[in-house]
Amino acid sequence: QVQLLESGGGLVQAGASLRLSCAASGRSLRMYTVGWFRQAPGKEREFVAGIRWNDDGTDYADSVKGRFTISRDNAKNTVYLQMNSLKPEDTAVYYCAADSRLVVIARLRRSYDYWGQGTQVTVSS
Repeated sequence: QVQLLESGGGLVQAGASLRLSCAASGRSLRMYTVGWFRQAPGKEREFVAGIRWNDDGTDYADSVKGRFTISRDNAKNTVYLQMNSLKPEDTAVYYCAADSRLVVIARLRRSYDYWGQGTQVTVSS
């Protein structure tokens, strides 16, 4: 079983950058497909980005494509989400999720078995 811990959130102005980290313990994260999701107040949790376990292939929601980059550092057992050119509509709690059975990057939250507790990102205009 893997445990996930997000960090790196904060309050920034529009146009700024943040890097979120998803640190794993208990198991090596390199064997997991990892997704980042976010949930804004009053909205459903939505897929943001994902990275596949076997070839590090990536997928992004259209709303963040070109601004966000997901990557992994196996030596640190961590997956990152680099967020550039942040917009007020990016404000949400960001969660990382992982699953060892996924051979594709799933955009549905029910596809992931393991979740972190979330980190708040607030972007002011």
